[in-house]
Amino acid sequence: MTDVLSVPELRAFKERGEKIASLTAYDATFARVLEAAGVEVLLVGDSLGVVVQGHLTTVPVGLEDMVYHTRCVSRVVRRPLVVADLPFASYAEPMQALRSAARLLQEGGAQMVKLEGGRQRMEVMRLLVREGIPVCGHLGLLPQSIHRLGRYRVQGREAQSAQHLIEDACLLEEAGAELLVLECVPATLAETVTAEVTIPTIGIGAGSGCDGQVLVLHDMLGMTPDKPPRFVQDFLPGAGSIEAAVTAYVTAVKAGRFPGPQHVYR
Repeated sequence: MTDVLSVPELRAFKERGEKIASLTAYDATFARVLEAAGVEVLLVGDSLGVVVQGHLTTVPVGLEDMVYHTRCVSRVVRRPLVVADLPFASYAEPMQALRSAARLLQEGGAQMVKLEGGRQRMEVMRLLVREGIPVCGHLGLLPQSIHRLGRYRVQGREAQSAQHLIEDACLLEEAGAELLVLECVPATLAETVTAEVTIPTIGIGAGSGCDGQVLVLHDMLGMTPDKPPRFVQDFLPGAGSIEAAVTAYVTAVKAGRFPGPQHVYR
């Protein structure tokens, strides 16, 4: 356990300008592959509802699902930090959030939990942090809110919404967030947020100015059934194996080659 990448080490990545490589993981076999390739943060995402369970959105994923898949990942890795999503409606109020997060740590073996939303999550965030639970925030496109949004689309293009997102990022840091995922926002906005906060930012469709990158594993292996989003790159062609493709992804993130201009929203 002492070899697990720690939260202070994540901050050190940001301080020295070293990019953080992250991918989603849902099972033991792929978790081993990702660790061997040098992936530093394994996100057990509720995206498993789409890529593993076959749902159209992440909304049907429950806490039992997240505990199960987090346990599958955490029991076989040593170095990567395992971050587990709090699923839809499992953190609506602080005590519920505490019970949900405790299960992901105690039963699932996660070292950090992730929740979606900004200022409306301040009370929840503060309680989790007060109880010693590391928390990752998530701003921009919020997949759990898809029924309200209507469709997956870039967030923060208008001046008012961009300012709102910057303020939310600062508020989450103030409440104790240790990490921040920025999804589907203009690259310039993500770069501004990254400069405003002292915690590391992890981008997905947010440009190269973030402190790290994450993709859904199945997407970066070209297994997206429909047309992939702009921010996705298939690393499997020419790699020769899944292991080599994951290594190529890590190398590209670390070198700042991924994401490139073609993956950026403006």
